[in-house]
Order: sequence, then C-alpha cells, then structure tokens
Amino acid sequence: MAGNRRSPSPEPLGPQPIRRLHESLINRIAAGEIIHRPASALKELLENSLDAGSTSIQVTVKDGGMKLLQIQDNGCGIRKEDLPLLAERFTTSKLTTFSDLSKLTTYGFRGEALASISHVAHLTVITKTKSNDCAWKAAYLDGSLVPSKAGYSPDPKPCAGNNGTTIIIEDMFYNTPTRMSALRSSSEEYARILDVMTKYAVHNPKVSFGCKKAGSLSPELSTPSCSDTSQAIRQLYGHSIAKELLHATASSVSDDNIDIDDSEDPEAWSAEAYFTNVNYQGKKTALLLFINHRLVESHRIKRSIESVYSGLLPKGSFPFVYLSINLDPRSVDVNVHPTKREVHFLNEETIIERISDAIQQKLAGQSQSRVFEYQTLLTGGVAQSGSRKGKEKASNVDEVEGDGEGPEDDRRVSGSQVAKKVLSQHKVRTSLQDRTLDSMIPVTDPLRNDSDEPVTAIRLRDIKESTCHFTSITELRRLTTKRIHHDLTEIIKKHTFVGVIDLYRCLTLIQHNKNLYMVNHAALAEEMFYQLALLQFGDYNRLKLDPPPSLQMLVKFAVDAEEDTARSGMSEDEIVDRIVKTLMDRREMLLEYFSLDISETGDVKTLPHLLREYTPNLDKLPMFLMRLGPQVLWESEQECFGSFMRELAYFYSPAPLSVGLAPASDEDEQENLKSEAWRIQNILFQAMRKYLVAPKFLLDNDIVQVASLPDLYRVFERC
Repeated sequence: MAGNRRSPSPEPLGPQPIRRLHESLINRIAAGEIIHRPASALKELLENSLDAGSTSIQVTVKDGGMKLLQIQDNGCGIRKEDLPLLAERFTTSKLTTFSDLSKLTTYGFRGEALASISHVAHLTVITKTKSNDCAWKAAYLDGSLVPSKAGYSPDPKPCAGNNGTTIIIEDMFYNTPTRMSALRSSSEEYARILDVMTKYAVHNPKVSFGCKKAGSLSPELSTPSCSDTSQAIRQLYGHSIAKELLHATASSVSDDNIDIDDSEDPEAWSAEAYFTNVNYQGKKTALLLFINHRLVESHRIKRSIESVYSGLLPKGSFPFVYLSINLDPRSVDVNVHPTKREVHFLNEETIIERISDAIQQKLAGQSQSRVFEYQTLLTGGVAQSGSRKGKEKASNVDEVEGDGEGPEDDRRVSGSQVAKKVLSQHKVRTSLQDRTLDSMIPVTDPLRNDSDEPVTAIRLRDIKESTCHFTSITELRRLTTKRIHHDLTEIIKKHTFVGVIDLYRCLTLIQHNKNLYMVNHAALAEEMFYQLALLQFGDYNRLKLDPPPSLQMLVKFAVDAEEDTARSGMSEDEIVDRIVKTLMDRREMLLEYFSLDISETGDVKTLPHLLREYTPNLDKLPMFLMRLGPQVLWESEQECFGSFMRELAYFYSPAPLSVGLAPASDEDEQENLKSEAWRIQNILFQAMRKYLVAPKFLLDNDIVQVASLPDLYRVFERC
C-alpha cells in the first residue's frame, strides 16, 4: 500500500506575477470561443451575406469544411477602402455607439467573425460593389492583410468577379491541432454544415441557397429564390413532414395578426409557427427557432413545446416545429453568448405561454382525425379501409366511411374506431428465421475450408459512386434513375428468399407480403451488375489473372464454339484477328475507364471487379472478349460506354453457358451446383437488396406472381 500512496504536494513558491498576454494569443483564444467548427464559421458568414441583402448564397465544401469552405453571395459587396480593416477585431458597419444595441436589426454587430477566422485559418476575400469596375482580392492572416503570393505586396489586387462577396477559408485550425483532433469525421462536419444551411433556407425562402462538395457537379442542397416557408419545408424536409404541417400565429395583441402594429411599444411581439400534427412521430424534437431572424437555441421554449405534445404523442415520439418570433429590438439582449446562439428578452415566460397555447389550440382542433398507417399491397393496390362487401357488411364493428378518392384516403382509419381482427388470409407470413428450400438440403459454404460450419450470408461492403465529368455517363445514370419502377424495387429490397427452383433456367422463388413471385435471377443480376458498372465507372477494383491468358487464344476458343460464323463472310481466323485488333487498338482506353488491362504482347492481365464478394464464372471469359468486338458500338461515346457495360454485366450474370445442358450426375458437378445456389442466395440476392434499382422492363418476362395468399384461401373455401 505504501507504493500507492500519493506523493505530497510541493510547497507553494509564493504569488506568481501577473503578465499581459500577447495580442496574438488573446486573439487566438477569442477565436476559439467563436469558431468551434466549420459549421459555426459558416453560420457567421451566412448572416453576413444576409445582412448584405443577398438573394443567392452558394457554398462549396471540401473535407467537411476543414480544407475548404467557400461562401459566395450577390450582396452589396465591400468597399475597397474598407478591406484593410475587414479582418481586424471589433471593426463593424452595424454599430457606432452602445445605444445602437437597443435598436439592432442586423445579424452581426461585434465585428469578430472574420477576425476570428483569420486567426485559425487562411482567409481570402473577393468582393465587388455595383459602383466598382472590377473586383478586389485580399488575403488575411492573424487579422492583417498579407501577400497572396510570395513577392507580392499585401495590398488588395484587382481581379475579375461578380457583384457581391466571396469568402474563401482554407486549412481551418491548421495552427490549433488540439481543436482539429477534437472534431469528428469530415462527413459529420459536412452534415452539420448542411443542417445550418437547411435551417436558414427554411427561414429565408426568398433567398436561393446552394451547397455542394468541391468537385461535385450537382449541389446536395438547392432551393429557389421565389418560395414560401411551407414550400421550403416540403423541399428540404420531405413530404412526410410537409403533409402533416399545421400553421399558427400569436402576438401581443388580441387578434392573430403577425405584424407589430405599435412600433412605440417595446413589449410588442409576434410569432409564426409551422408544426406537425399528431400523425407525425419523429425520433427527436426538431426545433427551428428564429428570434428576430436569428437562429438561436432556447431550452425553455423547447421544453414548453414538448410538454404540449407529451399528452398527444406516444412515448419516444417527438414533433417537428419551425418557430419565428419577432420582438422589438429594445426588448432583446443579443450580446449574451460569444456565438450569439442564445438571446434574452423581456416577458419571456408570457410569450412562451402564449405561443404554447396557440400550438395546443391548433392541435386540439385536429384531434378528431388521427391517421394510422398499416401495411399495403404494393402490386395489388392498397388495402381498403372503407365499406366492405358481402358478409363483412354484417359485422358488428363500425365501418370507416371512406370517400374512395385515392390510396391516401384509403389508408386512413379513425382513431376512435375499434380495431378489426386481421383475418388469416391477410396475415403476412414471413420470417427471416424460416427455413428456405435450399436449407433442407445439406450445402457447404464454398468460401469456407471447414464444411461443418453453418451457412451465413456475406456482409457486403459499401460501394461509392465514382466522380465522373463525362456528359454521357451522367446521362446514362439519369436514365437509370428515370426508368425505376418503385413497387418492383420495393419487392426486391424487402423480399424473403424462398429458394432456387431451376439453376439451368435461372428461376428462383421469393416472397413479398402475401404474394409469391418467380423471378429470373440471371436477368435481375445482369441489370444489377450493369448499374454497379455505371456506378463505379473509371474507378473499378481489379481482378488479376495469374498467369495472364492470351487474348488471341481466348477469342479463338469462343469463335471456334460459334456455329454461325460462316454467315459473316469471313473465315474464323479473320474474325479472330479483327476482334483482337479492335481490342488492342483501344487497350489504353479499356485500361483507363474499365480496368481491363491488356499487355502489349496481347495478354489479359486484369478484369474489372464489380462486386468484391462475387467472382464471375471465368468459363464465360472467352465469350465476353469475343462479344466485345461486334457488340460494342465503338464510334459513339455514350453508346460505346453503355454497350460495353451491358456486355460486362452479361459476363457477370450467373446465366449458364448453354441453357440446353442437362444436369450432371457426378458428385463434383452436383456439389458445384449446390455452391452456385448458395452464391445466388447469400451473395447475389443480398446484393440486389442493397444495390438494385429495378426498371419497369423486368416486369415483361423476368418476374411473375405465381401465388397470392388471399386467392389460395378462396380456393380452399370452395373445397
């Protein structure tokens, strides 16, 4: 125990001298209070852009704002003569005397945002006013102008530019490694940036907002400049929230007029709220709170609103609320938090109570109609909640009166209605624990050495979309999204695998809800591999062939197996030479875009690997290389890329080489068939759930409904 005894504290050396901190240290400490992360810097700069009267604000982000955070607006700009003072602390155009705080109507007022940023990042400003003939560019470090390049003077330089201001922040927190290490991943920081942008876009529907990652062609957030609050919520938060929105207003006067009529009364106020009714149930409270157009937080307001919903929503469910409060500037103290995240105002309890009452009254008016969503049939229509025909009319349970105008109305059931008993033929009988057809036959996992281990599904890795600036690839990706069949995609993503019924004809049974489907798994897999090829264009993994086979030999094998080569008017050797020459002439393009590596001596070294967990049948490699010659349209860029990826998808599909082959009888062949069935179930169908966006043309021949539980019950009732 003596070894663990704490050593005695050293004797005090007396009072330490008080020192004046260096100016740069003071500024860096102050900067840490204001700029916590890239999202807090963005908030300050968004408010500056809105103060400048901007109608368009575009943001570009790299590595979550750590490497680059650029904000471009079309506001009034900054005068050239003000640029030397721009990044100094406490320089502002919003205040002159302390009394100006009592009538402040702008976002910023202290003049600390740009100064703080310049102490923790490299700051560049490009600005142009309407009266200037050109834009001016200035670089800042530690609050002062610095040369943009070595050997240049620090004075602002003329450059080309549009009206407005562009702020470029690079290498944020490069000189404060502790702060940088405390930040989360770049994706989480980017999500925080999008959250700030979204909230300001909702509150400023007349301003166009855009946010994208550096190098991306399309923005991830984009709003028009002519909108209103409800439309902005619909666009940014989705239809599920927008369709349940209610609107309420409150004010200091007796009626619900949101305008402040008495400008002389410092206690006058008004509020406007958009909030969800009791049909919406979120995982946490989403509160967008703006006080005098400033994004703030208030735990008291949040608790008050949650208490209104506590008796209406189930436990663990929370609402969405957008609340904008307009107060007389004389009754608001905005100078209580370094980042202006909190404000204090007069009569806070009374105002919160009035707003909560207005929300509660609006919710009470909607309490007579509650909506409950229940399971519907994706391919056979929606389950009806209206009046039933036949024997069900005689039920002693009250029926719902439905107008039958659409599926949305049919899914709504009154909250006061007694719940009906679900009949046996309408129960969905699926369970991931149920046995499949294949599970009744012993099958060893081909990816394991020990055959006694149980069969488990492969865990698929995430596949990211490659960055590509080709118009042809962008168009092909757009067409893939355009032709999606949503109900069929839903069936594939949420199906229950039943079993492979014919490997040679590529037929498999799957179940979704109360229906049983027979699908052509080769056709579904081919479409999935085409979409994976399109998704990873120019950035494929490589499947190495060791030793590399000869291209000439592989193509010759395939041509020799073809029966109708005589119709081409050429000999088999001429066909082989022509195909090999076509591929050899384009081998650099094939390597760069498709990772198909053909050496100068004509050896096939690598193939594109579309799915790491799946290896294609290399017996089909000769046919794949042979088909590249006549089947790929080499002259047109879009048709060339599209037809090549179609051939690549056909090579990857599990379709057999010949449909007419009879099943083999020897043990090795039977074991291979079992292993192939295992790969289809545990790799291909798992991948289809995750990656396949099903197009409509698959409904023509490749997916057929073979049974329906309600229909089977009707047959049994007749027996």
